[in-house]
Order: sequence, then C-alpha cells, then structure tokens
Amino acid sequence: MRMYKRQCAVFLSVPLLSLVVAGCPTVDETLFPPLETVSAVDINRYSGKWYEIAKYPVVFENGCVDVTAEYTVLEDGAVRVVNTCGSTDGSSRDIVGSATVTDPSTNAKLRVSFFGPLFGAPYWIIELDDDYQYAVVGDPTREFLWILSRTPSLDDATLSGILGRLPDYGYDPDGLIWTVQSQAMTP
Repeated sequence: MRMYKRQCAVFLSVPLLSLVVAGCPTVDETLFPPLETVSAVDINRYSGKWYEIAKYPVVFENGCVDVTAEYTVLEDGAVRVVNTCGSTDGSSRDIVGSATVTDPSTNAKLRVSFFGPLFGAPYWIIELDDDYQYAVVGDPTREFLWILSRTPSLDDATLSGILGRLPDYGYDPDGLIWTVQSQAMTP
C-alpha cells in the first residue's frame, strides 16, 4: 500500500524515468506533504552507471532484469540519461532522455524527460551515500521510488538502513519490487 496517492497518472519506465504522462505534464508539489531531498549533489560525481536494486512498480519495467541507468553531464549542463532494461533471454533495450536540474541550490531535484521538454517527471534524490555508492530517488507524490547502487547489489546493513528510513520519507518499504541483477548472483 502506498502512503500517498498520485494526483495525475504518470507512468515511468526503467529507473529514472521513461515516462508517459496522462493527465498532467507537471506535478503540483503543494498537494503533497513536503519531501526532503539531500542538501547537495555534485552532478559530476553522480554521473556514471547506477544499478537498480529495488523500485516501486512501474508499468514499463514489467519483465525487466539487470536494469541500469547511466548519466552523462553534457557541456550545456544538461544530463544525458540512458536507461537499460534487460531481458531473461540476454537481450536488452535502451531509452535515451535528458535531465535538467530544477533546484540549483542543491542539485538534488531534477526533471527527467524522454519525450521532449514538454513532458517530464520529478527525480528527487532523497538519500545519497557520502561516497556516491548508493542513492534513493523519489518524487513528491511518493508514487515512484528507486533504490540505486554503483554495484549490482548492496550489503545487508546498508539496505536495512535504507528500508528502515523509507517511512520517514512517506514511503512504504513493502511496496518495493526487487530487481534481479544477474551480475550480483555471479560468484
């Protein structure tokens, strides 16, 4: 059960947001309790490859395994986003989009779009490891949530800590779906 209901239908694909927006191109953040983000993000350190560890269910990730997101900072300051959804048969599909910082005082709030600048979705970094080894990403509606790692798995202590803090952000950890990362299963 989700702790907050969405006010418009926004469906996101592989972590970090392939989106199809139905009903509203933006989210009215005043309709929901405030969601605190981290105080500062170095976008250059955040760039690179992230593995999806867990997420709230999203329609476009049905059947996906080995889900990753790769971020590249461009010369103009925008961020190139490449989300990859693997399949159990070994194939994969990518979707390419872009992200822009919407809160330059922290760089923790971004808007991600895969279908041009008119349609985008909030991408808020609500937890970030000091060494940028894991991140928790949500949105102000609490409809979407991702736990990301620089590696295909997280150690039990780190994961347990994240799960224990999710209710503080208004998220129900029982709503998470665990992403199969085949590299994590290889000895």
